[in-house]
Amino acid sequence: MLVSLTVGKVDAGVAVLLTEDKRLIEFPSILLPADIHSGSIVDINVSRNQPAEERAEQTFAALQHEIHTTFGTRSPSPPVLRCRNATQTSVVLEWDPIDLATAELRSLSLYRNGAKAGNIPMGKMSTKISGLALDTEYTFHLILRTSAGQYGSEKLTVKTHKMTDLHGITITPGVMDPQLKDSLAETVNRIGAKMIDQVRIDTTHFVCTEPRGQGWEKAVEMNVPVVVPDWLKGCEREGRIVGVRAYYLDADPSKRQIGPSATQQQMQMQGQSEAERGQRGGRGRSGMG
Repeated sequence: MLVSLTVGKVDAGVAVLLTEDKRLIEFPSILLPADIHSGSIVDINVSRNQPAEERAEQTFAALQHEIHTTFGTRSPSPPVLRCRNATQTSVVLEWDPIDLATAELRSLSLYRNGAKAGNIPMGKMSTKISGLALDTEYTFHLILRTSAGQYGSEKLTVKTHKMTDLHGITITPGVMDPQLKDSLAETVNRIGAKMIDQVRIDTTHFVCTEPRGQGWEKAVEMNVPVVVPDWLKGCEREGRIVGVRAYYLDADPSKRQIGPSATQQQMQMQGQSEAERGQRGGRGRSGMG
């Protein structure tokens, strides 16, 4: 379509063109011939460039497909939370490696009983929560925040153990006599505890007779209680978790309990008292007869 326009005014960057019905059109002066002036008549041919439209549409469609293929086919996976171990006062939680797909990590947060317990550092796949109450249920879940949105794990309910539940004990043996280590393993099996070769986040006690070795160094670094084998035997004898203070490597051995447990002694004394009362009652009835 050919349009004839009259040049009304020419400025440095914009020319004012007039149509036949006296409408004003601002037009870039750089696109007009150099020798025009006010009153000049210019012809402008306007047509639709369909081949260019098709090329632009094809380019846009290809870019859209590439973006969808790269970022739109996969999304981050919700975290999968598990309980590795539970004791009387602590819980060790673990989860699979976080799958972010093509998204960026914003934060990974742990929630306990609906309240935020803290953020998890990048690359960490386990955590230990201490200072919990005995024989109490807790609910945990993870919240993953990414550039693609927010994803939550299933809620995990964990109950801490009673003092008489020894299944949460997880020991790592250190330097000791081989026969003593075999005896320790038998005790572990009898009480339902666990023994692992290396010090990990779920190690509750490091058992050894000499303060040396890489395992001992790591246990000290991680603040894991370092005790002698008698501590585990004391737990078996008592039928409950016993205090570790008397069983540290540098503790006074005379303070450790040897022989029947306090509970057993109390039951024996109670039985003797009942027997004595029964005997006195029998003698009294004989005298009255």
